[in-house]
Amino acid sequence: MADNKKKSPFPRFNIYWMYMLVFAGLMAAYWMNDNTMTKEVPQDQFESMVASGGVESIVVYNKEKAEAVLNDSLARVVFGQAYKPRQGYKPKVSTQIGSLDKFEDKVDAFKSSGQYKGNISFDSTSDIGTIFWYFGPVLLLIGFWFFFMKRMGGGGMGGGIFSVGKSKAMLFDKDNANKVTFEDVAGLAEAKVEIAEIVDFLKSPEHYTELGGKIPKGALLVGPPGTGKTLLAKAVAGEANVPFFSMSGSDFVEMFVGVGASRVRDLFRQAKEKAPCIVFIDEIDAVGRARGRNANMGGNDERESTLNQLLTEMDGFGSNSGVIILAATNRADILDKALLRAGRFDRQIYVELPELSDRKEIFHVHLRNVKTDGSVDIDQLARQTPGFSGADIANVCNEAALIAARRKKQAVQRQDFMDAIDRIIGGLEKKSKVITDDERKSIAYHEAGHATVSWHLQYADPLIKVTIVPRGKALGAAWYMPEERQIEPKQALLDEICSLMAGRVAEEMYLGLIDTGALNDLERATKMAYAMVTFYGMSDKLPNISYYDSSGQEYGFTKPYSETRAQTIDTEVQAIIDSQYERARHILEQYTEGHHQLAELLLQREVIFTEDAERIFGKRKWLSRTEEIMRVNEQNKARQQEHEQEVQASDDDDNPGKDGDKSTPPPFFRH
Repeated sequence: MADNKKKSPFPRFNIYWMYMLVFAGLMAAYWMNDNTMTKEVPQDQFESMVASGGVESIVVYNKEKAEAVLNDSLARVVFGQAYKPRQGYKPKVSTQIGSLDKFEDKVDAFKSSGQYKGNISFDSTSDIGTIFWYFGPVLLLIGFWFFFMKRMGGGGMGGGIFSVGKSKAMLFDKDNANKVTFEDVAGLAEAKVEIAEIVDFLKSPEHYTELGGKIPKGALLVGPPGTGKTLLAKAVAGEANVPFFSMSGSDFVEMFVGVGASRVRDLFRQAKEKAPCIVFIDEIDAVGRARGRNANMGGNDERESTLNQLLTEMDGFGSNSGVIILAATNRADILDKALLRAGRFDRQIYVELPELSDRKEIFHVHLRNVKTDGSVDIDQLARQTPGFSGADIANVCNEAALIAARRKKQAVQRQDFMDAIDRIIGGLEKKSKVITDDERKSIAYHEAGHATVSWHLQYADPLIKVTIVPRGKALGAAWYMPEERQIEPKQALLDEICSLMAGRVAEEMYLGLIDTGALNDLERATKMAYAMVTFYGMSDKLPNISYYDSSGQEYGFTKPYSETRAQTIDTEVQAIIDSQYERARHILEQYTEGHHQLAELLLQREVIFTEDAERIFGKRKWLSRTEEIMRVNEQNKARQQEHEQEVQASDDDDNPGKDGDKSTPPPFFRH
C-alpha cells in the first residue's frame, strides 16, 4: 500500500544538531570577544614601524610570523578613525618574516640605535592549540554528558536520552535457533500439566472462545530459587511457537520519575504488535511489592506508579488479546493482592524442589554432555542430593567434570561425583589446617558419637560416611542419606534431636570435657525443640497449640503469648533437650565398645563409611524409607499380578472353547 502521508520538505529534527549549535556558538564567542585589532602589513613597512619607535613589544610565532603591539600615536596613524583607545584594547600589526636570523639582526640594530626599546619574545603555540586550551574542558564536559545520557537511554543502543522510557525486554522470536521445549525441562511433571494448558490456549484459542471461555491473562510461577521457573517459561514459548519477551522486574525501576510506567506501556505495545506472544517478567517482586507496607513510600513513589501502570495494562479498558503474562518469583507472600487477583494472574503454578524421581531425570539431562564411565549410579546420586534444585544438580555435574579434569582422567567417575557433592555441601577440604592431637581426638569422638547413636535410632537417616578432615568452617562432618518424608512424626523429630546431642554426650562421657565444637548441633536441636512446642503442638503441657504465622506478616513487636506462657515454653523446650541428651547417653553406654572402634578408625584413616559401621554394629534393624517404599511397591506389584491371573482364570472358565476350537466369543462376552 502506498504511503499517502505528505512528506515534509524539511529534514527531521536530530539531537546532534543541538551539539553542533552549541559548539558553533562557543567558537563565535571566542572570535567576537577578541580584545585586539590586528592588521597584516609587508615586512619592510613592519620594520619601518619598529624603527619609528611606536612599537611596544614584538612576538615571533613559530619562526614565521612577527606580531607587534603599537602605542596609541602609531595606532592612530595605522588604523585611522577606526581606532578608539580604551583600556584592555591592544592594536597590533603582523607580518610574515622570511629569515628569522636577519629579522633578529635588524631588531638588535634598532635596539642599539635606541629606536626600539621593547623586548622580542618567541611563541611556538598554534592557533588550534590555543583554541583547545580555552575550550577543551568545555568540550570534554559536553562529551561526557553525551556519553552518560546515551548510556542511560538504552546502553548505547541509540536514541540517547529520548530512549530512556523504552522497554529493555529481550525478544526471542519463534524462529530462534535456541528454542527450548518441554523435553529440555526435566522433572516438574505437575507444573508441566498445569502450564500445558497455556500452550493449548496459544495454539488453538478458538476451542475455548467458542464456548464462551476467556484466555487467561497470566500465570505466576512460584518456587524456590534454581527450580527452573525461567526455563519452564521459555519452554512454554517454544512449545507454542510464539514470540517470547523476557524482562526482569528491576528493569522497570529507574532513578527518573515516570520511566518505569513508560517502559511498561512500551512493553505491552510491542507485545500487542507481536500477538499472540508471551511476556515473561522474572523476579516480579522487584516491582510488584505490596503497596503501603513501607512507611517511607509515598503516593508518588516510582515503584508504586510502575505497579499501578502494570495493573492497568494487565486488566484495564484496553484489550490485550493473545498476550499472556508469565511471571516468576520466590517471594509470593510480599506481592500486592491486586496483582494476584483473578483477571490478572489467574493461576499460581508452584514449582517445588525436585523429588527423587525428578532428580533422576534432571541428572539424565545434565549428564548428556558429560563423559562418564560405568561406575556412575544416577539412582544413588539422586538419593544423595535431597533438597537440591535443578541449578544445584547442574552445579554438581559441572563440578564433578572439573574435578575429573584436574585429576587427568579420561572420564568422570563415581568418586568424582561424591567429591563434588561433598565440596558443594561442606566446602573444600583443608588438610593443611594445623590441628593438635587432642583436637583430633575430640573431633573423632564427637563424630563417632553421632554415627553410633544415629545407627541405633529408627527414624535417623542412614549413614554414608564420617570424616574428621576439616572442610569449610567445620572441623569434622558426617554425611547421611536423608529420608524425604511428606510428614514428620513426633518420634522422628525426637530421634533427630537425640542424634544431634550425641556428639556433646560422647565428649563429656569419654573425654571428661566439653568444647565449642557442638555449636551447630546445639543450634539445630534448640530450633527444632522450639518448633515442636510453638509450631507443631507436640508439647505435653501445651498440646495442640501453634503460634506459626503462615501469612508471613509476623507479629510485629509483641509476642502472641504472655510471659507466663513464654516461661512454660522455655521449660518444655529444656525438658525435650534434657530427655534426648539422657537418651543419647544411654545408647552410648550400651554401645561404648563400638563407639571406641569407630573413633579409632577415624583417627587412623580420617574417614569411615557405611561398611565400617555395619562391620562393627551389624546391619540396621530398620529399613530406610526408600527401602520401605520399594518393599511396598513390590507387594503392590505382586498383588496386581495375582489379580490379573485371577481375572485371566475367570475368563478361561467363562470361555471353555477358547483353547479348544479357538472360536471368538461375541463382543458382549468379552471382559
